[in-house]
Amino acid sequence: MPMMPYISTRGGGSAPLSFSDVLMAGLAPDGGLYVPVRWPHMSPADLAALRGASYVDQARQIMAPFLDVSFADAFESAAQKTYAPGRFRHAALAPLVQIGPNEWILELYHGPTLAFKDYALQLLGALFDQALARAGKKITIIGATSGDTGSAAIEACRNCRNVTIFILHPKGRVSEVQRRQMTTVDAPNVFNLAIDGTFDDCQSIVKTLFGDTAFREQVNLSAVNSINWARIAAQIVYYFAAGLALGAPARATRFAVPTGNFGNVYAAWCAGKMGLPIDGLVIGTNRNDILTRFFETGTMKPDSVVPTLSPSMDIQISSNFERYLFERTNRDPTSLNALMSDFRTKGSFSVPPDMLAAARADFTAVRCGEDETLETIRRTHKNTGMLIDPHTAVGLHAGLAARGDRSVPLVALACAHPAKFPDAVEKATGIRPPLPDFLNGLFDRPEFVTHLANTPDVVRDFIVRRTGDI
Repeated sequence: MPMMPYISTRGGGSAPLSFSDVLMAGLAPDGGLYVPVRWPHMSPADLAALRGASYVDQARQIMAPFLDVSFADAFESAAQKTYAPGRFRHAALAPLVQIGPNEWILELYHGPTLAFKDYALQLLGALFDQALARAGKKITIIGATSGDTGSAAIEACRNCRNVTIFILHPKGRVSEVQRRQMTTVDAPNVFNLAIDGTFDDCQSIVKTLFGDTAFREQVNLSAVNSINWARIAAQIVYYFAAGLALGAPARATRFAVPTGNFGNVYAAWCAGKMGLPIDGLVIGTNRNDILTRFFETGTMKPDSVVPTLSPSMDIQISSNFERYLFERTNRDPTSLNALMSDFRTKGSFSVPPDMLAAARADFTAVRCGEDETLETIRRTHKNTGMLIDPHTAVGLHAGLAARGDRSVPLVALACAHPAKFPDAVEKATGIRPPLPDFLNGLFDRPEFVTHLANTPDVVRDFIVRRTGDI
């Protein structure tokens, strides 16, 4: 297969890169995000041939067009390792559970850290291992987490000989289970950094450090956040898996996705660009509703971050939205850079009416308050016996509020195990969901975490002292 070239959303001026290049780079040097130069397309016959295939076989076929020829063998090995029997605690890996007439929950919490991030990050860790071993190189990974990315990234990289990983989380703003899944990992290449501030602050530090060319080269920096294109590519797979199970290509599916950083729902949009029949995409936001406000008004303007029952979505700067804006500007870096400049200097940007109309044709956005989150958890348990976490509840509430044609299957994404947020689930249902057996003793294990000030310089110095020159 020919190499798929990748370009930066902000123009950049450099020659297009390969998949292995963007895997290692993460963020583009110009501050933009990498995207493929074209969207591969799967025909109805291609989709029909994938119906009934295993998850790993679907991943192989769906991700193949994004890869380099020279990387195909490494990807094959990484995919087999990641999605091997027993690695995920359900034979289907991403099972669909019916909760109502033509309404489904896609359970994406059967991985080793109980969150949807595992489906991409465990693969990403294996890909890093393959690529670095072949090149004889070492890298430093830094990432920001609002709760789930950190534990999944650490799990993926804890045994990688050529990776040192630094994960920033907002101190006191993740659940105790989320925190302990990160901080109880005792590995010499893993560093947990608790930052005074919000997730947006952590993410801003990461972007600032990526923009420091000297530092980036000194420590051979890479990323595991969804700014890394490989994360998005791997997340596309479970949308195809769900759509195929529900009748694609003959039948379209409507997806409801709880969204903070826009990466997960953007992966669904990518699946549609590749040929998966999608009836609509519903974005669920909590009280930190910058995306809902954008789709209502056409203006993207951050507000203060408010702590909620769904802390992984307590975000006011949705980094992956830049990739979507790039498409809506007809892939014009000049137009995109003007919007990003307004966002950086004026604190907001607005899009013209035709662009807003096009965006509304792709997405419907619905906000979900705290009472509605608890009521959705309570009602779902009463009607089905299932316990769902508050993030899943936000997405399900949004999907039901924007249900549309009831002959079209509605799939709400369950992005985390309810035991990761036991206080909210217990408040709604009176039942405290237990952790799976393999996490027994989590609350008794020692924690390894460093508390740092909310400044890039402090974080940079900490990383340099522990890595030196890679």
